[in-house]
Amino acid sequence: MSKSFSRSVRHTGLISALIMAPCLAINAGVVSAETIQAQLGIAPNVPPPITRTQPATVVVNLEANEWVGPLSDNNNYEFWGFNKNVPGPMIRVMVGDTVEIRLKNHKDSKEAHNIDFHAITGPGGGASLLNSEPGQESGGKFKMIIPGIFLYHCATASPSIPEHIANGMYGTIVVEPVGGLPKVDKEFYVVQSEFYTKDGEKGETLEFSFENGLDERPSHVVYNGNASSLVKNPLRAKAGNTVRIFLTNAGPNFVDSLQILEQPFDRVYSEGSLTSPPAENVKVTKVPAGGAVMAELKVKAGTYTIVDPVKDRKDKGALGLLKVD
Repeated sequence: MSKSFSRSVRHTGLISALIMAPCLAINAGVVSAETIQAQLGIAPNVPPPITRTQPATVVVNLEANEWVGPLSDNNNYEFWGFNKNVPGPMIRVMVGDTVEIRLKNHKDSKEAHNIDFHAITGPGGGASLLNSEPGQESGGKFKMIIPGIFLYHCATASPSIPEHIANGMYGTIVVEPVGGLPKVDKEFYVVQSEFYTKDGEKGETLEFSFENGLDERPSHVVYNGNASSLVKNPLRAKAGNTVRIFLTNAGPNFVDSLQILEQPFDRVYSEGSLTSPPAENVKVTKVPAGGAVMAELKVKAGTYTIVDPVKDRKDKGALGLLKVD
């Protein structure tokens, strides 16, 4: 982003599907046959694949939280996030669904929060309907018209959009194409992101550093909100399984690289596209800030190393394990 941290909404706020006001969404299209509660996936777990053949109205309940939790083995951090998790829950729907987002901002929050969905076409990705002050709730209905893997993130301008993202306010929504995705044995949800903290001693709770964000000098580059999340709790599969990884890059600054050291990916669906033909036999794939990728491989017994091989990112936390029995 080169000294434009305060304007990184242009970098991480890529826009992609159709915003419809709550009434227009229903009046403009076919009313869904049923209303269902979304099953949310807490990383690295994913919601189950879509088995429905007809669109539905899918209700998604999210809460904006601010809390102190572990960023590494040595330090806690003052996180902002959704449903008290970093990343926020993975949402899984299908093309044609009407997604009803209900966002509650916890009463103990100090900041206003909202959500910009990259799966929603139009200015702000629905954020204008989802603005919530502490203790307030908001909501909107949106028709899913474009398949893909998309980031969602807070886009509240106070104190700044990048600060909300850098503090952990992001997640992934997968919009499956008509007919769904090919069946695999195991699926995992991973988000890579950077944290920019002020210097602190071991055991201290670290604070956000706007200056380090401007200079693109992260103290941590992590998977799923913690520097050892996928090392202490490896992804697990069995020999012969076909493994699918949904990886989103929340940024807010870096273009990430995804590699498994021991084996190339069999298939890579780059740029979050689920309708383009996949690239085959890919060793390393790039994921831009605000972007996503779906990668698949058939595994043998052993331990696989997931890593961002660029510079010192693995030493800052972009390191994980996939253990295959």
